[in-house]
Amino acid sequence: MKLVILDRDGVINQESDAYIKSPEEWFSLPGSLEAIARLHKNGYTVVVASNQSGVGRGYFTLDTLAAIHGRLRREVEAAGGKIDGIFFCPHRPEDNCDCRKPKTGLFKQISERYKVDLRGVPMIGDTARDIIAARAMGCRPILVLTGRGHQALEALPDVEHYADLAAAVTQLMAEIH
Repeated sequence: MKLVILDRDGVINQESDAYIKSPEEWFSLPGSLEAIARLHKNGYTVVVASNQSGVGRGYFTLDTLAAIHGRLRREVEAAGGKIDGIFFCPHRPEDNCDCRKPKTGLFKQISERYKVDLRGVPMIGDTARDIIAARAMGCRPILVLTGRGHQALEALPDVEHYADLAAAVTQLMAEIH
């Protein structure tokens, strides 16, 4: 199985310091939907691993998060792609759960669900949390400079990085052809 793990906010869609609290506030980043479609058409299983502390903070409900993810899935499908799974942490940082990145609980859930070792699996994110979690699981961490990527690059200058999801996917596709 060819698997790729994507963060959501700042990678697929626009980041917001005020949180994405409704489907109407969710806007894809240029080229991201087409990049996911390219992954899908090249046989990748595409999953999302996302911290969603807005749920725990009371900014939006699980039902609203499901509606946001519904819009994500519909827009990806309209571009010819597919999101095979969405894994999220609804907890606040102070809850000290195991699933909030940089901890690895979401990645362990993905590994268990798809019965796959995550060593070498590309994980594309825009924060240091994403990269730290990916490294802890043996994934191939890839940083995109959209969202909060520039701040993460300052903290982790040695990480593989690209301008955006489309550029990262172009590199992945070049490696398999």
